[in-house]
Amino acid sequence: MEAFSNRRFTVEEYLAFEREINQKCEFHDGEVFAMAGGSSNHTILCRNIHGELWSRLKGSDCESFTGELKVYIEQANSYVYPDASVICGETDWSNKEAGVATNPTVIIEVLSPGSQEYDRGDKFFKYRQLSSLKEYVLIDQERFVVDVFSRQAASDLWRISRVAGLDQELVLSSVNLAIPMKDLYLGVEH
Repeated sequence: MEAFSNRRFTVEEYLAFEREINQKCEFHDGEVFAMAGGSSNHTILCRNIHGELWSRLKGSDCESFTGELKVYIEQANSYVYPDASVICGETDWSNKEAGVATNPTVIIEVLSPGSQEYDRGDKFFKYRQLSSLKEYVLIDQERFVVDVFSRQAASDLWRISRVAGLDQELVLSSVNLAIPMKDLYLGVEH
């Protein structure tokens, strides 16, 4: 990720700047980063995961969101755009900006070669600051592999499980659903 400039932004300046340029940008403690476009596989995987979540969660107390939902992480002083997310119960909206959620239950990122290290490292560290977060899901777009990080009983201990192969299912325990990997990767070229 490359910052827009060497100057530091306040939260208010960032929010105004993002509205002014009409482009999604992430904010990390004063630094502003433009969101890069994704590959066709990235786009397909984002569509597929959101579609699967939406169809399986409708009628429940959980709601799925696309990558258009901005999430505020107060403890990290960060605004981010997960590729997909799920919020269970009432959505807590930030009092700093309309349409910004603060309580995702599940966050999903589709890995890109340029962001994979960040998504697994610093970004996951920031996401872990969200007390509402129960599962963090990383979808590989180059292989049929998904890693699921699950918070263990209201602590900062996380268990990792890997799902590999089109004959398997991605299980999201926090929202009680399973998605066949063949449906998740439908249309993805390898």
